Amino acid sequence: MNLILFGPPGAGKGTQAKYLVKKLDNFQISTGEILRNEIQKNSEIGKRIVNDMNDGKFVSDEIVNTLIENILSDPMKKNRLIFDGYPRSLSQAKNLEKLLLKNDQTIDFIFFLNVKKDVIIKRIENRKIIEKRSDDDLKIFIKRYDTYMATTKPVLDFYSKNSNFYEIDGSSEIAQITAKIDNFINV
Repeated sequence: MNLILFGPPGAGKGTQAKYLVKKLDNFQISTGEILRNEIQKNSEIGKRIVNDMNDGKFVSDEIVNTLIENILSDPMKKNRLIFDGYPRSLSQAKNLEKLLLKNDQTIDFIFFLNVKKDVIIKRIENRKIIEKRSDDDLKIFIKRYDTYMATTKPVLDFYSKNSNFYEIDGSSEIAQITAKIDNFINV
């Protein structure tokens, strides 16, 4: 089973993805984690990622799509993927469709965790203290949130027409969100 979890930064995608990984014995495809790994390696791609993130921009589709393609072509992960934060743009969504087709896979469920900005700001402030993530600077976050909302509207429109698309109130408690997702996937 392949799933997409999308929503603004701090919406709880990672939390739900980790739960689903255990429940379904799937693999979490977190673009944030993949990008942070590239940064830690201090690779050329990692340096380009840091520059984009520090400017409050999204990392280029070219970089993200290349990293995603490597994962999708892994036979051990076929039809066992949970996309956490990907796709973020219409071009990424269209690229994912092509990559899935190329690798004989489909998306079974798409979940949009919708959360208002003020709720997420509180979450980010807490996460910064607990997880000490460098990408949780409040000024940078606000810019990322605004960019996300503007960029993701076409993605939302693209997927919301699908019968496997579900919008969930991401400001609910973690357990409530998990229960809603469980109801939809019915596993």
